[in-house]
Amino acid sequence: MMTPGLFHTLTVADTQPQGLYLSDDSGERVLLPNRFVPEGIETGSTLEVFIYLDSDDRLIATTQRPRVQLNQAASLMVKDVNRTGAFLDWGLPKDLFVPFAEQKQRMEAGQSYVVYVTSDNTGRLIGTTRLNRFIKDEASANWPGAADPYQMGDKVKLLIAQRTDIGYKAIVDNTYWGVLHNSQIHKAIRVGQKTEGFIRQVREDQRLDLSLEPIGHQRADSLSKRILQKLKDSGGTLGLNDYSPAELIEMHFGVSKRAFKMAVGKLYKEREIVIEENGIRLASEEERKKAIKHVGGKPDAKKNKPKGQKANNRKPEKHTARKEQPNDSKDDSSSSAPRKKTVYRNPKNASGNTLRLKK
Repeated sequence: MMTPGLFHTLTVADTQPQGLYLSDDSGERVLLPNRFVPEGIETGSTLEVFIYLDSDDRLIATTQRPRVQLNQAASLMVKDVNRTGAFLDWGLPKDLFVPFAEQKQRMEAGQSYVVYVTSDNTGRLIGTTRLNRFIKDEASANWPGAADPYQMGDKVKLLIAQRTDIGYKAIVDNTYWGVLHNSQIHKAIRVGQKTEGFIRQVREDQRLDLSLEPIGHQRADSLSKRILQKLKDSGGTLGLNDYSPAELIEMHFGVSKRAFKMAVGKLYKEREIVIEENGIRLASEEERKKAIKHVGGKPDAKKNKPKGQKANNRKPEKHTARKEQPNDSKDDSSSSAPRKKTVYRNPKNASGNTLRLKK
């Protein structure tokens, strides 16, 4: 069955003066008007088309690609408003209708709004700004025992939907709400913008914290590639290093200073760059070879020993100067065994060698 609001791959069944009739596996047919028919299409060919309802609520096909499909959200501009609702431009000849009942605030012509595409009780495609009816707060498993949909570091598609005191609310994969905190935003974003993002954290309440940068090692890998490309594009040098202001780093790469330092450290360990006082530069082939040779470290003492010779691991003995006794000493016993000294201990702890005080 052909569902309005989605793409379908259909077969050309018949050619008529008004266009091509396409059919699915069940034999259901739909018209593709002549203005959308690609050149060279013959009976039996397959086409991917978008199905929607025309002005008379009949199924119609188009090869045009709308800005949004059924069960998706997008930012669309209002073309017109009448007494029944607003009409939004979604890239098709017939505009997307948003009834007044589906508007959280009255729409105005020329303004853009984040809307979700759904269908009414007659099957007609409509838009709505009442997003909470369709976007979930908690990203949890659909049934007990199933895996949660996201883990930290997962790449996702975001639609920036709303500005808040702590940052931005974003729609994740057209299904869940997530939050981009101000501390995670290092480049300009706006409401209505579509972008890639990452799951920074799945909280205990199953709500999502988001990031515009990859997480952990993924972030360093991605940023390292961008830094290398920037170095190549700028002739091999870049006036940024660990001591550069955070604002300057954010302006060039849209990341935090901490992320930049991690990426630079990774490139330095890989011998790709040289860190200088005023910035960084690409390492030459000679510098790479020299660095790799130096990494080999000192030679192993055991390996360099001649055959048959064991390595001597003993510590050198400490020699202390002793005062020699004169040869004409009268008492030889005094030099052979030192006298035992008498030790007087603190009288408060009685013992065998304690000197007791008389009262």
